[in-house]
Amino acid sequence: MKRNTVIAAVAAVALVGGGTAAAIAVSGDDEGPAKKTVAVTNDADDTDGTAQDGDRSARPTDGSAEDKAQDSAAAKAGQITAADAIRAALRHTSGTAVSADLDDEGTAHVWEVDVLAGGGTWHSVQVAPADGKVLGSHTEKDEDGDDAAETAQIRAALKGTSVSAAEAAEAAAAKGTVTSVDLDEESRDPAWDADTTAPDGTGSEWRVNPDSGKVTADRSND
Repeated sequence: MKRNTVIAAVAAVALVGGGTAAAIAVSGDDEGPAKKTVAVTNDADDTDGTAQDGDRSARPTDGSAEDKAQDSAAAKAGQITAADAIRAALRHTSGTAVSADLDDEGTAHVWEVDVLAGGGTWHSVQVAPADGKVLGSHTEKDEDGDDAAETAQIRAALKGTSVSAAEAAEAAAAKGTVTSVDLDEESRDPAWDADTTAPDGTGSEWRVNPDSGKVTADRSND
């Protein structure tokens, strides 16, 4: 679930270039609707050596050379991982993280993390990808009048699940640099959708099971 937001102002940030982001395991869990602990796995851990159909490598996303260059630049800008950006956002704004995207805000990249707080209030938190500093946040207005229904659908999709957005991002990081993770609450089998980028800018799409944390290729567009 990606929410379209409009940011009135974002503080200018001096980003330190270079360095592809790597997954960092962080103990503890600052978010999520469930209280139990879950061991996050992915299909690389299959012990029989035979990948199932859904476990094949993800089909690279279509894109021009310019798109790949932009994706590669975004991945390199994200020295703070998606999981770390989510946790930074949740330390600033309590609630449940539903999505995190590494967006290009003009001349700099910034992590946009959508947080569903108590009472159904939505917050957008901006996190600097260079150092994890929270740049700002704002409450999203229900301009089209459908937030209540959307919120109910999201809560229903997350009910009883064990894998948070941060944990899903950590699982997907085994496939590449995560530039986006968000909840797909509208499909028959809700899951976390994750986008990864290889060093050459090639993007891939993955689905992370919200109960087991298993990562499989996203075949929804095949």
